[in-house]
Amino acid sequence: MTGIAGTRQPLIDGVEKVTGRARYTADLPARALTGGILRSPHAHAEILRVDASRARALPGVRAVITGADCDIAYGILPIAHNEYPLARDRVRYWGEPVAAVAADDAESARAALEAIEVDYRVLPAYFSAAEARAEGAVPLHANKPGNVEREVSHAFGDVEAGFAAADLVREASFHYAEVTHAQMEPDAALAEYDAERDRLTLHSVTQVPYYVHIALAQCLQMDASAIRVVKPFVGGGFGHRTECLNFEIIAALLARAARGAVSIELSREQTCVMHHGRPETDIRLRVGMKRNGEITGVDAECVQRGGAYAGYGIVTILYAGALLHALYRLPAAKYHGWRVYSNTPPCGPMRGHGSVDMRHAFETLLDTMGEELGLDAFAVRRANLIAPPYRAMNDLQVNSCGLGECLDWVEQASGWKARKGKLPRGRGLGMACSHYVSGAAKPVHWTGEPHATVNLRLDFDGSVTLLTGAADIGQGSSTLLAMVAAEVLGVALGRIRVVATDSALTPKDNGSYSSRVSFMVGNAALAAAQELKRQLDAAAAPGASFDQSVRALLAQSGPITVRGTYTVPPELQGGKFRGAAVGPSPGFSYAAQAVEVAVDEDTGEVKVEKVWVAQDCGFAINPLAVEGQVQGAVWMGMGQALGEATHYLAPHGLPQRANFLDYGFPTIVESPPIEVRIVESRDPTGPFGAKEASEGALAGFLPALTSAIADAVGIRAHELPVSADRLFEALRARRRAARVKTAAGG
Repeated sequence: MTGIAGTRQPLIDGVEKVTGRARYTADLPARALTGGILRSPHAHAEILRVDASRARALPGVRAVITGADCDIAYGILPIAHNEYPLARDRVRYWGEPVAAVAADDAESARAALEAIEVDYRVLPAYFSAAEARAEGAVPLHANKPGNVEREVSHAFGDVEAGFAAADLVREASFHYAEVTHAQMEPDAALAEYDAERDRLTLHSVTQVPYYVHIALAQCLQMDASAIRVVKPFVGGGFGHRTECLNFEIIAALLARAARGAVSIELSREQTCVMHHGRPETDIRLRVGMKRNGEITGVDAECVQRGGAYAGYGIVTILYAGALLHALYRLPAAKYHGWRVYSNTPPCGPMRGHGSVDMRHAFETLLDTMGEELGLDAFAVRRANLIAPPYRAMNDLQVNSCGLGECLDWVEQASGWKARKGKLPRGRGLGMACSHYVSGAAKPVHWTGEPHATVNLRLDFDGSVTLLTGAADIGQGSSTLLAMVAAEVLGVALGRIRVVATDSALTPKDNGSYSSRVSFMVGNAALAAAQELKRQLDAAAAPGASFDQSVRALLAQSGPITVRGTYTVPPELQGGKFRGAAVGPSPGFSYAAQAVEVAVDEDTGEVKVEKVWVAQDCGFAINPLAVEGQVQGAVWMGMGQALGEATHYLAPHGLPQRANFLDYGFPTIVESPPIEVRIVESRDPTGPFGAKEASEGALAGFLPALTSAIADAVGIRAHELPVSADRLFEALRARRRAARVKTAAGG
């Protein structure tokens, strides 16, 4: 190492963000028409008639489109395209787009939307998975009887034999509310259509410009080479913007219809309705355990209310089962999952995609069983640690794991041995572990191309421009890539200029999701920098400075561009069984954490006093960014654990709490001190040994918190969030039961 990688570096775009110079999609200067979307007032209905003639005749209205203007479905997975940009024939959730307009100004756009006439025939609406699966329920999609989008069944090893060998077998059920991303920036898109050249440029808030590019080409029936997708600054994503979203396609359709530029800016409520968050989930879990804490078998069932369309649903229900593995040794495991359609906004990927709810259930049951066997929570986890290299029953390959070191630090830092179970009434300590992938080993679209590509351009002025299609959405990926290049080339970080996410300039990238950028794009940047250094070294005399080497190389070839690529090795891409493409990763991060809480038994209010979290990120290329990402993951887990939940009011499916005043995420007032310890296990295939750092700690917070509540007041929550009113009712029910018991005894 020459001194860049492994040092604490501020993000290279930080100055623009804190000074207000950063330009987000809604800030972009453009003489654009105002786009507006007419949305369904029903959760489920047939569209009998759409008449936009009055709207088209209004002054200032330049384009009106309906479902008749796009008959091509889109979606993230090629086998699950069943959503249209504007509803055709049927609406399936409140707020689904039905028509759209482009007008000279916002007032004209509103008048046009009000002038569109739509006749509906209301159908039964289903707001839970149970209702949607009930006998006689109307199918939301004709090809999915019973409203089951995807059923998954996996079994590895002999689970019944594992239960027979156990000293204790326990089963429990859990329920988790649906939660949404609540990213800071509302959704927005700016589409510009060049009618003379039949070219389209879209600026949008996307995490994956590549997916948007594909969907635009499909839905507009345009050659992909005539489309340009640009991601400006983005104010958070957390998975919400992984998929192409309907407003992006609508903006493009309007721009083409109006033969100009159209801007669409969604309100906070509309952004919440766009959703694609974590689904409402019910889990039944059965675990076998020996007296020493060793797990002998697992049987899990999971039902997810997936919303109206497929989206990433197949992946979510598969992750819930796949990531049972690779955290602990599991000699036998069975999983059965159902992803169910409902008349609610589509669910999709959210930070910790697919793993969070199942991990809470699993860690909670481990704690319950450990207590019954008289085992400390840390002892139970240590009894099941994996030792890399390790291949899980479902073919997940683990080449590095620092979970043992994480446990050691958290146990010591939290004062666990001296304080657990000994705090005053109403105070408690809890702990849990979690893990996550460093990117999906198999891409969504099988093109045969590398999984990541980075170009480095060297020009006459000695500047090095790093070109990447990877989207920096606030996680600091552009800074990380610049640090990788600077480290290899031996130059100051300021010498590296990063140009990202403009399809006219940068190489295609599979996107910022599943924590893939550090590992995969980092490896591509590493390869590109190594190739550029090789050429510089070959052109210059031994001992030459960087500038001398640049002059020597440019004298031979002029300005040059080198390419670095990365593809996950075949041995890390998982097995051959159905669904095996979800779960495998080139690397897994690991985290352990302890949470201390104070519970007010008179109100049910829970205050998180402190969190200690250790994360194995392989190697921290930028420790400052790693700490921030780990703290953000913990904070996001706290939101889901304590207050966040979406609600839809029957019979119309009107969203409740679709704003930042009523949606229950924590503010800085509720945010506790979060002490972070970075553990570096140096993955043998990661860039400088690095792995993911932004999602692994999230899932562990939820069970650590509920374990701490159990330690404080003796109530272990199997339903999240543990809101103050819910915990108060549980405490009151216990007091009532105690009084009844006392009276009966008297």
